[in-house]
Amino acid sequence: MSAAAAAPGRAVPVVNPWFIAPVVALAAFMEVMDISIANVSLPHIAGDLSSSQDESTWVLTSYLVTNAVVMPISGWLSNTFGRKRFFLACIAGFTASSLLCGLAPNLATLILLRAIQGATGGGLQPSGQAILADSFPGEKRGMATAIYGIATVFAPTIGPTLGGFITDSYNWRWIFLINVPVGIVLFFLVTTLIQEKNTGTAAAGKKFSVDWFGFGFVALSLGCLQIVMDRGQQDDWFASDMISTLALISGAAFVLLVWWELRHPEPMVDLRLLGNPDFAVAFLLMLMLGFMMLGSTYLIPAYVQSLMGYRSIDAGMVLTPGGLATISLLPFVGRMLNKVDLRLLIAVGLSVSGLSLLWMTHFYLGIPFFVIMLARMAQAAGLPFLFIPINAVAFRGITPDKTNNASALVNLARNFGGSIGISFSSTLLTRREQFHQSRLVEQLQSMNPAYPDYASQVGSATGGNAGSALTLANIYQGAGQQASLMAYLDDFKMLGLIFLGMLPFLLLVRPGKGGGGGAAGH
Repeated sequence: MSAAAAAPGRAVPVVNPWFIAPVVALAAFMEVMDISIANVSLPHIAGDLSSSQDESTWVLTSYLVTNAVVMPISGWLSNTFGRKRFFLACIAGFTASSLLCGLAPNLATLILLRAIQGATGGGLQPSGQAILADSFPGEKRGMATAIYGIATVFAPTIGPTLGGFITDSYNWRWIFLINVPVGIVLFFLVTTLIQEKNTGTAAAGKKFSVDWFGFGFVALSLGCLQIVMDRGQQDDWFASDMISTLALISGAAFVLLVWWELRHPEPMVDLRLLGNPDFAVAFLLMLMLGFMMLGSTYLIPAYVQSLMGYRSIDAGMVLTPGGLATISLLPFVGRMLNKVDLRLLIAVGLSVSGLSLLWMTHFYLGIPFFVIMLARMAQAAGLPFLFIPINAVAFRGITPDKTNNASALVNLARNFGGSIGISFSSTLLTRREQFHQSRLVEQLQSMNPAYPDYASQVGSATGGNAGSALTLANIYQGAGQQASLMAYLDDFKMLGLIFLGMLPFLLLVRPGKGGGGGAAGH
């Protein structure tokens, strides 16, 4: 028996592992898509359940908070109760809670059920990726990761489009109900295809300890931080007593978490893995991948809808070709993984995605649809060069008994990076829009020699005079549009520069190809 097979709670394939890859990828797709699919349905949910728009946002927040809490401890749960048992429990819980979400009679019930859905979904990604890492030898893991990447990279792209289509064509409840048949099929396939040699310390009757303090610090630090990021912009950040208090609790709990987990013999979250330079850099790069991917996914639809008048479905069509470009390149990068230095592949991904974001700084109000679509496709083309090689770097040198823990941290990095990216992008957008609008308004007054001619031109175009109310309204509207445009361009520029700024960190990564090892293999 290989070392991998002896790992605690390791789920091993009964059949060809290539049948395993699409199954775990589908589980990840279902969970990742549920993070974004409900966004566009909030107005419908609020109206149908007689609540305000602000109250309905807790449907998203409750899911993200519990998801963030469970994800980092999923490695411990897999090791303790067995990976297959835990994976099946997550599928069953996610499916049942999705059904109940679709039947929720009021907002309070829906928020509670979404919290349960987020908690049960928190283990799907880490467990699925850990199963892939142990099911394939190092030289084949690249292609397996490519299949998994189709789910985790494409799902955030298609989620808002699919959610909008379902809500407009049917009812918002179906964005949850569609998970039910998928979950039932997944439960059957996982039960049939995966066999577990070692069922974990709890199932095997071995003595095990629960790191309650570690769990408490995880819940406080990540749960409070998720609420801060999700509600911060809406509540004016630290002008809000609630946000300030939660930020302080999160910071204190995080410091205590690091101190406690590094001392605990069986930690809930194995932070010692970050002592491995390859894993630490991969963790940071995965965080930034989520940051850029979801930050830009938030900005582009908002840009075309708010400034160019696109419908939700049209905004989704701007993103969809980019998702298709990602899917088409994932197998290519998977094959290149064993032929090219991982650092070179990641450098290509950082450069392509970063430069494409800088390309977006040339957008203007009348820009054609296909140009926006091409820019998004260029940015999405860099994602396969990041997702697969970063995962390969992360699991390189990770022993089989640490696969669950490593997968939990890697997936946490990507999800939390996405939350940070959305929060950062929305905050920067608001702040820069206020800045540009104040600067433009300074110039729109009679002391500016150019203003009378400009006002006259606007008045002539609208059939009024330079001082009419209609002319002044059009001038203000134009200033507001220009301020918004410049704010979006600033956001794209900042994301692009931050991403290109990650290139020097590759110097800290050991040279090597994807199939060159990885202790998690057979």
